[in-house]
Amino acid sequence: MTNGRLLWVDDEIDLLSVHIIFLRQKGYDVTICSNGTDAIDICKENSFDLILLDENMPGLSGLETLAAIKEVQPNVPVVMVTKNEAEDLMDQAIGSQIADYLLKPVNPKQILLTLKKNIHQREIVSEVTQTNYRQEFIQIAAQTDESSTPEQWKELYKKLVYWELQLAETDGAMNEMLRSQKEEANLAFAKYVRRNYERWLAERRDGLVMSPDIFKTQIFPRLSEGKKVFLLVLDNFRFDQWRMLSRELSDSFDMEEDLYFSILPTATQYARNAIFSGLMPLRIKEMYPELWVEEEEDEGKNLNEEALIRHQMERYRRREAFTYHKINDSAQIDKLLPQLHSLENTPFNVLVINFIDILSHARTESRMVRELAGDEAAYRSITLSWFRHTAVKDLFAKLAEMDYEIIITTDHGSIRCYEPSKVVGDKNVNTNLRYKLGKSLSYNLKEVFEMRDPKRFGLPSPNLSTTYIYATGSRFFAYPNNYNYYVQYYRNTFQHGGISMEEMMVPLVCLKPKRR
Repeated sequence: MTNGRLLWVDDEIDLLSVHIIFLRQKGYDVTICSNGTDAIDICKENSFDLILLDENMPGLSGLETLAAIKEVQPNVPVVMVTKNEAEDLMDQAIGSQIADYLLKPVNPKQILLTLKKNIHQREIVSEVTQTNYRQEFIQIAAQTDESSTPEQWKELYKKLVYWELQLAETDGAMNEMLRSQKEEANLAFAKYVRRNYERWLAERRDGLVMSPDIFKTQIFPRLSEGKKVFLLVLDNFRFDQWRMLSRELSDSFDMEEDLYFSILPTATQYARNAIFSGLMPLRIKEMYPELWVEEEEDEGKNLNEEALIRHQMERYRRREAFTYHKINDSAQIDKLLPQLHSLENTPFNVLVINFIDILSHARTESRMVRELAGDEAAYRSITLSWFRHTAVKDLFAKLAEMDYEIIITTDHGSIRCYEPSKVVGDKNVNTNLRYKLGKSLSYNLKEVFEMRDPKRFGLPSPNLSTTYIYATGSRFFAYPNNYNYYVQYYRNTFQHGGISMEEMMVPLVCLKPKRR
């Protein structure tokens, strides 16, 4: 068993015998070669974990040899070793996708470091990451018990997402430990929300921002300062998904990152309408009854967003012109891009993008999509792939060239559901799996957050005796009829509407284009 198979190509290979002996003592299988032509032939017959390649050799140069080796073994990391410090040579080597660049004379420790970076990095990172998480496990548990303010819960959730992303790159058992710890945190969070939600709605203390506050706290102050604002609302967008996309945007934008709290139910009809109206759902129904659609009605629940924005602007006496666009697929983004230049003189533009919500529903309904997005890591990966390979990436590239501050947010997130919770209701009960409302619901009170007087929570009551209930943790509501089939079909799907950190604590980010 070796630590790795190496090929070292150098026309003065005899002078490197000390280095070769050092590497062999460290457990590496080292093949040596003195010219590019022989190196290419060797690569055709053997596979290597890493190649050390001299840049200045008679015959084929290092760069020429590199190009030929990449045709034979495209994935092998190649480390260029040279005396030449010319910047253009470095640029050519890096452009040819070398793994590292070492200047002669090299010492054994330098070589060992580059081997660890390029051959053993994954296993080293995995081991260190898991060790670090083990050490922080107790601290996270204590933080879960002690969190008593919105800010403390946000910090805890950020920490859990950080470790989720870190451990996703490892192959250890720590992922399951983290999942259990996150579930415990979600149950504690649900208890916290039960105790404080009504007070949140009444007071908004300690800088707490909720759905109706987005325009008042994020949009209007910037417009008052004379800034132009582009609001991007990505429906059903989780904080971990944002963290993945942020890596793609960091070269073009400076970022101010925060979380805010979605109202209940954490569903588009309620939370997104609250954002655009600046009102709780009950007040929308009272003030603009023609713009509110009841649960049992077949009409789309988010067809009046532009009108709600206009009414909010009027209530706050905002005179700025605005535009509103809604995007449901990549083709619509393709159509929007050529129009962006026409929006540059508009102080405020709103763009709603529904892809992630559509993906979430498709994952529930399609066996193939379930396979592609089997867990949180795969779900994030599909979101990232969507960003990279659609016109959404071009949209951000164009926005980076425009004089706008870009606010990215969402109406709610989603949670992966495992545990069924039985609920019984009549035929008029809504179909959402994370919240229910009706006049004759039967359920386990210990498993839900119950609102028997919806008006106290800013929610409309289709009937005098309407009750709202919310699933907590990773539960989802299931009917007793055909129970086993129902549970099997919906278990391990991403749902929203209830109470969890993933659904309620959602991204609120400001992007400012970098001026280079």
